[in-house]
Amino acid sequence: MVSRFTELGIDCADPAALARFWCAVLDYEVQDEDDGIVTIGPRPDARGGSRPGPVPPTLTFAEVPEGKTVKNRLHLDLSPADRGQDEEVRRLLDLGARRADVGQGDESWVVLADPEGNEFCVLADRRP
Repeated sequence: MVSRFTELGIDCADPAALARFWCAVLDYEVQDEDDGIVTIGPRPDARGGSRPGPVPPTLTFAEVPEGKTVKNRLHLDLSPADRGQDEEVRRLLDLGARRADVGQGDESWVVLADPEGNEFCVLADRRP
């Protein structure tokens, strides 16, 4: 037996706002919203069925009173699916991300932070 990665929980100050940001980034939709917790996940395909292949994990945003204080120990790596890295970085900045310096130096990936300061990377060449 093995386990599957199905959900990532993210503590935040404003679950609805952060969920909207990540829905736009990942083309996800809100799947559940209740009392300070918002869960988002992949949209069904146009035929109404599920996507072929592995199921991407859902993201659950939970409201917590404390703010983020240090660099994330865990972060998302994004691979642009239909555009180049530079164009995707511009799109994400327009959605509300900002550039982040976590001491990465001159690398092939770009480090950004979401509207609550959670770092994530946009990779150059890796395709899912």
